[in-house]
Amino acid sequence: MKTRFAARVLCVGIATLDIVNQVEGYPAENSEVRALSQTQRMGGNAANTAIVLSQLGVNTSWVGNLPASSALVEQTFGHYGVDYALAMRLPDAVLPTSYITLNRDNGSRSIVHYRDAPEYAFEAFVRIDLRRFDWLHFEGRAVEQLTRMLLYARDLPGLRISLEVEKSRPGIEDLFEYADLLFFSHDYARAQGYKDAPTLLNSLKKGQVATCTWGSEGAWGIDQDGRLLQARAPNLSTVVDTVGAGDVFNAAMISGLCRDETWPAALQSAVDLASLKCGKDGLDLDQPVLATPLIE
Repeated sequence: MKTRFAARVLCVGIATLDIVNQVEGYPAENSEVRALSQTQRMGGNAANTAIVLSQLGVNTSWVGNLPASSALVEQTFGHYGVDYALAMRLPDAVLPTSYITLNRDNGSRSIVHYRDAPEYAFEAFVRIDLRRFDWLHFEGRAVEQLTRMLLYARDLPGLRISLEVEKSRPGIEDLFEYADLLFFSHDYARAQGYKDAPTLLNSLKKGQVATCTWGSEGAWGIDQDGRLLQARAPNLSTVVDTVGAGDVFNAAMISGLCRDETWPAALQSAVDLASLKCGKDGLDLDQPVLATPLIE
């Protein structure tokens, strides 16, 4: 049993069924290949972040929509000690599903996502007693609903708010000012035309605190005083599974800051943990690492 500490974090976003097919190399179009393995596990950025936070000793809750077919999600949350009692039950909806092709050759993953369920709504969120929590972490999706949630949460004293910006979605830039911490992805930065993480971070409004992950190069962060910092990633002997690495980074960063770690220490710890995750299958931190860091 992990030692828990006082911080209480609520993660807001989606939970999915991930069907992961591992292949020797990415298949060519109109070809047939045999999968080396197939696993089914819970996915979804906010849901993944929640189970990693809980493993790091944080009192963690998750909220979002739970269709009737969510047994795997509930089992996973229960296994890792994540409270999901606040979730909105949708008996007539189907659990969103991601079909993931994981390339064993280089660790890359390609995703086909199918969703036939509504997004989590502000009307459900506003019923939550947010005074129970110290930190709210939002997955950057459903911008219209998210805008209302952030505006509502900002009026409550003492709450720290983080926002994950993984994909380029219309209007999401208008929400940056409502978050105390922004988590940018490499994909978002490139989609916006930024050649590197420092260029993106330096473009933000003065005083905005943010990070941007950049694959094998690690991550950059910018603090409230505009100071840039890079945390380098350790070199791995091989990359096993990159699915959820960004969620591990976000969780480790939140955990570190909740523990009052310094900004550089929290950033480096987050990069190290996300890198080690890439050397193992799944998000169970107690599972052995299959790829080891190389000593330079």
